[in-house]
Amino acid sequence: MDFAFAALLGFLSGSIPFGLILTRAAGLGDVRQIGSGSIGATNVLRTGNKGLAAATVLLDGLKAALPVLAARHFWPGSEGIAAVAAVAGHCFTPWLAFKGGKGFASAAGALAALAWPAMLACAVVWAATVFLTRYSSVASMVSVIAAPLVAWGLGYPQVIPPLLAIAAIVIVQHRANIGRLLRGEEPKVGAKT
Repeated sequence: MDFAFAALLGFLSGSIPFGLILTRAAGLGDVRQIGSGSIGATNVLRTGNKGLAAATVLLDGLKAALPVLAARHFWPGSEGIAAVAAVAGHCFTPWLAFKGGKGFASAAGALAALAWPAMLACAVVWAATVFLTRYSSVASMVSVIAAPLVAWGLGYPQVIPPLLAIAAIVIVQHRANIGRLLRGEEPKVGAKT
């Protein structure tokens, strides 16, 4: 039952579509009608409102971190389930016909709650990858793939299984980006789209 409660809390929290809520509240319409059609911060940034994009990153991270922390407090040992469920809720929100974002900000929030030193190390990996490749999508995928290895190296073996599941979800959500990368059509950071 502990796992079920943690999964339900994580999924419901993760399913809150903050990117869509914020852009609509700001009078910018439906963020799903522009760019990639995602509700995540990268697509919110395509509205031209950096403040809303930053708020989306923060809220998408918090909606994954908070259920992990709650699960740790109320149902110790179930926090990994809450983490995976929160990322899944973001990517497959029931309020939007089980469509959503790509999961990176939520994955970062979940990792911060599971093992914050690993999240800081992965933030460095993300920044270095963006600097070297100029592809945000590549940086996101490299970071989630690196997360289990980083967690193991820093002494957090208990979080490796949920991080592997989260990495799989995030990679699947980036399948369109992978296709564009293979075709040489993926836009680089700072490029005009």
